[in-house]
Amino acid sequence: MTLAGSLAVHGQAQHPLARYRSEFPIFRERIYLNTCSLGALGERTRRKVAEFLDLWQSCGASAWYDVWWAALGELRARYAAVIGAAPAEIALAPSISAAVSTVAEALDYSKRPKVVVTSLDFPTIAYQWLAKARRGIEVVVVESPDGVTVPLDAVARAVDDRTALVATSHVYFTSGAIQDIRAVAALAHAKGALCLVDAYQSVGQVPVDAHAAGVDFLTAGGLKWLLGGTGIVFLYVRDEVARRLEPTTAGWFGHRQQFAFDPHALEFHDDARRFELGTPALAAVYAQLGGLEYIEEIGVPAIRQVTAALTEDLIARARAAGFAPKAAAEAGARSAIVMLPVSDPAAAVRHLAEGGVVADARPGHVRLSPFFYNVQDDHVRALERLKTHRGH
Repeated sequence: MTLAGSLAVHGQAQHPLARYRSEFPIFRERIYLNTCSLGALGERTRRKVAEFLDLWQSCGASAWYDVWWAALGELRARYAAVIGAAPAEIALAPSISAAVSTVAEALDYSKRPKVVVTSLDFPTIAYQWLAKARRGIEVVVVESPDGVTVPLDAVARAVDDRTALVATSHVYFTSGAIQDIRAVAALAHAKGALCLVDAYQSVGQVPVDAHAAGVDFLTAGGLKWLLGGTGIVFLYVRDEVARRLEPTTAGWFGHRQQFAFDPHALEFHDDARRFELGTPALAAVYAQLGGLEYIEEIGVPAIRQVTAALTEDLIARARAAGFAPKAAAEAGARSAIVMLPVSDPAAAVRHLAEGGVVADARPGHVRLSPFFYNVQDDHVRALERLKTHRGH
């Protein structure tokens, strides 16, 4: 029997990863279906943050030399393993915005002033280059015909010999649809452009292989599916690209000899670390190390199997209840983000919260996102509660 069939027959009792649910205390009080906004706090993450605080208390700044420096290297290596990259291809940053800004300031727009994005990407991507309009940067937004996906041929038509970069999402936050980033990278490279992928909504719930995808840059972090909370992300830079590009936004962590403290010369690292800026937030680093324990122990393919089954069951039940989920046409192109159209999303989310269900609102939709710690009964109860909302 398939996992989806097992869910249908046995209900809440249970998919094989439900054993981890007890490690996420939020489920003692409410149903949590909002990982695509913020991953639930796990006990292992809490313990790692406590470990950091204990080191700060007992060692002060000396912890940098004994422990914390090694923790940064460990995190780079563990991030790399999640996406099939080499540790030297990983830079740490405090946010996607900061990571993308270092890329944006390293590109040469003199002969290629155009950047291609899509209308379904999180706007951080477009904002980065819209802010450079006065410098002659042209942002081309490829529209979606259905609000779910963007046709590859439409992206291809937008890319030409004046394009510096195609910047887009792996999973669209607006629909949960999974984009074929390997195909996007190939069409960018065919015109001599680079490719940047915002994978914040994919890494941790959908298998990602940066090398196989052929992308030049990929960024994701702890906030959502990697269960590390705010303040820590990574930037993957393909080795050949990292060695070729020189950032013009710089910080002391990007300097090869950072402890020389020489203000007369800037010598970048040879690898992706040249894209790092200031001192990382160690509490966030430790939180992410704790969150990654779950992802590594389970494995993303196993997570994908469970979340795909939960997602398909949620979509089927939502349709049976009279909702019209906005989702990719094929199950294989759906991530664990389900958009349910409602007339007043904010009011619907408040109504869910009053019934003990944590979800999120996006324009015109309530957004539900099951993860490996969710069970079928979570979305069954969410749908039952949502049906009682007057806006439906």
